[in-house]
Amino acid sequence: MHYPWWYVPYFTSPMLIAVVATVHVLVSHYAVGGGFFLALETQHAYKTHNAKYLNYLRKHAWFFVLVTVAFGAITGVGIWWTIGLASPLATQVLIQTFVFGWAWEYCAFIVEIVAALIFFYYWGRLDAKTHTTIGWIYAGAAWISLFLITGITAFMLNPGNWQYHRTFWTAFFNPQLIPQVLSRTGGSFLLASLYVYLHAAFKEKDPALRNHIAMRSARPALLGSALISLGGILWFKLLPQSALDAVAAASSLNILMTLVFAVTVAVFVMLYLGPYRNPGWISPGFGILFFAFGLVAVSSGEFIREAVRKPYIVYNTVMSNQIMADEIPQLRQTGYLEGGVWTKALVKSEYPQVMTGNTIDQTKLPLLPDADRVKLGAVLYQHHCNDCHAVQDGISGMDNMTRGWTQPMILDVCKHPEQSHFFMPPWAGTDTEAQLLAEYIQTLSPESPKGMNYGSGGDAR
Repeated sequence: MHYPWWYVPYFTSPMLIAVVATVHVLVSHYAVGGGFFLALETQHAYKTHNAKYLNYLRKHAWFFVLVTVAFGAITGVGIWWTIGLASPLATQVLIQTFVFGWAWEYCAFIVEIVAALIFFYYWGRLDAKTHTTIGWIYAGAAWISLFLITGITAFMLNPGNWQYHRTFWTAFFNPQLIPQVLSRTGGSFLLASLYVYLHAAFKEKDPALRNHIAMRSARPALLGSALISLGGILWFKLLPQSALDAVAAASSLNILMTLVFAVTVAVFVMLYLGPYRNPGWISPGFGILFFAFGLVAVSSGEFIREAVRKPYIVYNTVMSNQIMADEIPQLRQTGYLEGGVWTKALVKSEYPQVMTGNTIDQTKLPLLPDADRVKLGAVLYQHHCNDCHAVQDGISGMDNMTRGWTQPMILDVCKHPEQSHFFMPPWAGTDTEAQLLAEYIQTLSPESPKGMNYGSGGDAR
């Protein structure tokens, strides 16, 4: 059964997931790397009796709690809200497969929140050893959360042997687990340093202390860059063949991968020449530039990670249009409209004349008036296609993608979308329903641009 669809005009609901998730990643990675930074640097400041550095760390801890605990909680809830609406079937599969993993993650998250609040609000009221211990407890719990969630998201790209064994352990310890843990751990160290540079550049006025902060933060940032590179290489080596083919076939993914590599190298060089060798470089402008580079690299990396899964949301299990892969043969026999509780209820309510008993009679669909066939085509489009394609003037809008297409071309792509672009999910309905979909798309498809009829005498349709 396919779920009802949450329609987001122009932007498409999956892109909304991408935006919310990327914002959350930028915060959650800081929550991990910043936790290690505060624990390590607080311990260092206590040991060296550096009161000025301790005072700065307390100010940074306030900034850290605001960003990660307050705003991070909002974006975390936002992810669950958006995926529950926009990707309900994949969400269902992940919850059912990883129920114990989610339970462990929630426990780790509770420890994180409690430790972070104690670490900040009891600053100065705890002895140095206890205070540092609380900081390390937070850092450890935050990394455990990263490890657990990364295992779940890595499973979506390459579940490994899970399809044969269907156990939690085979799902979690998938081929992509280690590469993505390495790259995300590195990303958390790097992002934490970028947050520190940005904060210190604006909040710390003592040049000597600011230089000290820059030098202390450079080493974990350099380590983070190295881990990102190592994890990225392993990630690429362990991609499923379909994902490798998607990277090779999509010019945008090639450009973004080049961009991520170039930005990572640039940040590494800037870290080495700047904070590590010349900490005096740290300024508000440098902090903003550094942070912007981090945003570009992380955002591009997240886009690539999501895009290479197509035509799946969960590899070989959930298609990108919210259908279980093993449902497709049955839907091709009985019909897509018949296969969904909501689509079938709509047809039964609006077009009772096409029902034979409690079943949609496919032979009666072509007998509907033209306007009604187009309306049913729109229903099919929303459920089967809108996961990736806006209707008009939006993300991968169907109007611009089919500009100048003839009716036979549209119908052929509707019947065999995976043959047109292998990273599109296959058609999961009958030939009759494909005709309804094609008729609807035909209403969206504009003529070829003027002056581009190539001697055909005008629109060939």
